[in-house]
Amino acid sequence: MSIQEIQDEIVEEFSAYDDWMDKYNYLIELGKELPPIKPQYRTEQYLIDGCSSRVWIHAELDQEGKMIITADSDAIITKGIVALLIRVFSGHTPEEIKDAELTFIDKVGLKENLSPTRANGLLSMIHQIRMYALAYYTKQQSEKKD
Repeated sequence: MSIQEIQDEIVEEFSAYDDWMDKYNYLIELGKELPPIKPQYRTEQYLIDGCSSRVWIHAELDQEGKMIITADSDAIITKGIVALLIRVFSGHTPEEIKDAELTFIDKVGLKENLSPTRANGLLSMIHQIRMYALAYYTKQQSEKKD
């Protein structure tokens, strides 16, 4: 499934809820389903700057050249937000991730219904995932030249 198709699915899921309390509860449920990050990645090195809560994100490439992203947070709503980002990005190539246009955030009204610090944190999480993608993409391109 493409990144855009996953985003469309998320938009459809959120449209089932009329008010934001229900949407927050949905985010909390998504966070509860997020598999725990390995303890070695729950360190300062993987901590995201710019989040009011603590968020750790790690990414690695699998044998097919796709990024596998894991994350965790000490805040339940933030954990749900990062679960959405993992759902959108994980399992895609670095090139797909770095080139993807994120539409679901505005379509579900996420940014305007988060506190300013959470909205900044969301942007920081996206930035970090894209930085992983750019680093892996650059590495893949240099390996092709060798």
